[in-house]
Amino acid sequence: MFKARYKKYTLTFKSPSGTSRGVLTEKDTYFIFLTRENEPHVVGIGECSTIKGLSIDARSHYEEMLRDVCHDVNTYIAEPNKELYEWPSIVFGLEMAFKDLENGGKRILYPSSFLESKEGMPINGLIWMADIDTMHKELEAKIKAGYRCIKIKVGNLEFENELNLLKEIRKSYPAEKLEIRLDANGAFKAADALDKLEALSKYHIHSIEQPIRQGKWMDMEIICRESPIPIALDEELIGIYDKSDKEMLVSYIRPQYLIFKPSLLGGFASTEEWIETAKKFDVDWWVTSALESNIGLNAIAQWTHTLNNKLPQGLGTGQLYTNNIPSPLKVEDARLWHKQDEWDITSII
Repeated sequence: MFKARYKKYTLTFKSPSGTSRGVLTEKDTYFIFLTRENEPHVVGIGECSTIKGLSIDARSHYEEMLRDVCHDVNTYIAEPNKELYEWPSIVFGLEMAFKDLENGGKRILYPSSFLESKEGMPINGLIWMADIDTMHKELEAKIKAGYRCIKIKVGNLEFENELNLLKEIRKSYPAEKLEIRLDANGAFKAADALDKLEALSKYHIHSIEQPIRQGKWMDMEIICRESPIPIALDEELIGIYDKSDKEMLVSYIRPQYLIFKPSLLGGFASTEEWIETAKKFDVDWWVTSALESNIGLNAIAQWTHTLNNKLPQGLGTGQLYTNNIPSPLKVEDARLWHKQDEWDITSII
């Protein structure tokens, strides 16, 4: 028999972080602590991470649902996906806590050369929306830190200013020296999206995530077919859990890439179905975090390493917060490493 409890924890951003949905200064997350009745000293920890305006389960009675899950945890562990389809981050937190508990409660979920500090994973550098000067300074800092793949949030500034930023970047860093990924977070309107993509394509863009809002399959299919820039679907995947529905989406829209955030998609098992779907339709993919603390990021990174995907992953978000959980995760030379340092979870226990 299992016992579970949860704790709310507010993460504070080092600096305001902007997207087309607004500016983030802090973010609430929740930790699930899972034990067995006969081994109360062994604790598995999972993280339930939502993003307001993005996560399907970022609702007013979220904490009430989490409380119910912890109270009746044995029922939910038996068949979590069927019981909790509409609460993907809770499914993921429970899945993570159970996996951690199974492996002794040491934050070791997927043993590999990554955990042994023998291999780091390439990651992209993230440039948040801000004024042009700030974004340019952040870019220079990322380049000096060794990044050769940069992800830039677009869609919040004047479009001409964003084009000018890319123009300036390409003057110093041609495509063979720097890969540029863009993330529009659905900011473009379907009517002029292709015109904007045409203008952006002059700067040799690797891909752009979610140019228009999710749910407009007909418009997105046309964009994926006609865009001069490869399209990556991200938000489009949220709320789709049945395997046949996943295949229907990918076979109809035919994107060039899929972006996987396990917290938004219902955990590792659900995301692995997405990966199977991507392979079936010859669509490439990578994994990104959903602004988790180091608890969630650690689990995602360990799992991602086992997938042997060689593209730069979006897993460099552990440095965003002033009060993140001290962990073995370190970013060095544009790679995420798991060093031999100790965890310090005293702030969340």
